[in-house]
Amino acid sequence: MNKPTASKKPLIIVEGNIGAGKTTFLRLIGNALDAQLVYEPVEKWQNVSGINLLDHFYKDTQRWAYTFQTYAFITRVNEQKEAAKHNNKSFQILERSAYSDRYCFAKNAYEMGSMNELEWKLYCEWFSWLVEQYTPLPDAFIYLKTDPNTCFERLKKRNRSEEIGVEREYLNLLHTRHEEWLINKKDIAPRLTKVPVFTFECDQDFEHTPKRQEQFIDQLVTFLFDQFQLPAAQIMIPPAKEYGARTHPNQ
Repeated sequence: MNKPTASKKPLIIVEGNIGAGKTTFLRLIGNALDAQLVYEPVEKWQNVSGINLLDHFYKDTQRWAYTFQTYAFITRVNEQKEAAKHNNKSFQILERSAYSDRYCFAKNAYEMGSMNELEWKLYCEWFSWLVEQYTPLPDAFIYLKTDPNTCFERLKKRNRSEEIGVEREYLNLLHTRHEEWLINKKDIAPRLTKVPVFTFECDQDFEHTPKRQEQFIDQLVTFLFDQFQLPAAQIMIPPAKEYGARTHPNQ
């Protein structure tokens, strides 16, 4: 059980494949939980002094993989650090992390040949230094486990310009990386192996399904209570009529 000290607020990270529903999930829990939400800094990737680095990465991955992955984890770490300075909520929830950059996207780029041997070694050295020095260890991961085929269909629906060229096979590879890291704990830093992972099955649409949303919130509140022993008042947004009157069965 991880019971945070009075000076440390729980840090929870939502992970999942492209199109798993992370942004939608954060918006959902943001309406119910007393949490500071930190979204992926996509706008920074889309405008680096007027250059859309995200678009460059997808259009010419071989050329831009190292550049993009390095910038991605630096901006993530900085986004979390700056947000934490102004966090007046009970805990903080991030959309993805530097860990998924390392164990999913950068590793995948290397294994696909989009990063060469030297670039991969440089990336790993940068990553180790930055994470060990500036990144707090998360208290829990929430894994939105979604079939790659479902992710692919969702990508087509949202029609983000940079993602037009994303292929189904790429999503399959990323799914494998997520499973290796979060479920099988394969080839990850020892300090991460004991971080609990709470898995949500997200193949079913929950954005337009109120009953499914309620199930997610109930499950998440129970997890937070069991994991951190936070009182209900520190988990839920008061008065939150739908959920605020409920208490954990063990209270």
